Amino acid sequence: MSRYLIAVDLDGTLLRDDKTISERNLRALQAAREAGHEVMIATGRPKRHSIMYYEQMGLTTPLVNFNGALVHHPKDANYAVTHRPIPLKTAHDIIEEVADTKAHNIVVEVTDHVYFQKDPQEFYSPYAERALSVTSGNLLKHLQDEPTSLLIHATKDHVEHVRTQLDDIHAEAVLNRQWRMPEHMIEVMSKNTSKALGLQEVSKHLNIDRKHIIAFGDEENDLEMLDYVGTGVAMGNAIDQLKNVANEVTASNMDDGIALFLEERLGIKA
Repeated sequence: MSRYLIAVDLDGTLLRDDKTISERNLRALQAAREAGHEVMIATGRPKRHSIMYYEQMGLTTPLVNFNGALVHHPKDANYAVTHRPIPLKTAHDIIEEVADTKAHNIVVEVTDHVYFQKDPQEFYSPYAERALSVTSGNLLKHLQDEPTSLLIHATKDHVEHVRTQLDDIHAEAVLNRQWRMPEHMIEVMSKNTSKALGLQEVSKHLNIDRKHIIAFGDEENDLEMLDYVGTGVAMGNAIDQLKNVANEVTASNMDDGIALFLEERLGIKA
């Protein structure tokens, strides 16, 4: 059998709703590795919120964070890190446009350094967990480095307007995605960013052809990845748009969808 690269998204895909990995999924991914395949994580999360799963799975592959804006190798200091940040001027322009009237808060991340437009209340506190530094206040003043990610928690009345404005004014510099949870959260990233680009780098590093990549996802930020790989697998709980792009649809994140697919497709026993 050919050697495959298996790329898994975290939230809504590998992780159950309680943010844990099921024993069956763990066993299936370990069995795939023992059979000679490679396993990696491709997530929108930052390193600080994904490295615990990387360690739990015992991975030795590069890690794709921030939807491909950061590609690095936690186990290899010699791996050439890729960072695709948002231009600082663009970030400042966007912040200025939405900060006062159209957003509850804005969260900016420069790798694992976190900045808040307004002091983080309980709702936002998870973003600050394990951060290298946390700064609150006027982002136009404090943000002096190109951000890896910019999160806008838009008001209900302005979420569509903000996305339209981002598309109309800043489309040449950034992409934007809306999360299902938490509601009305808009993620802004560099135009030259996607999980697909991250996988392209990793597969080249591992010398695995794209037709031998199996990728699992559930959300809007997985579209490019599932479209790029040889076998794109949407979870049963995925958005319809992703299911339309995917080659296959498996069971949900709560029903061991990754394990079920790998057991059948690769003939492994978990």
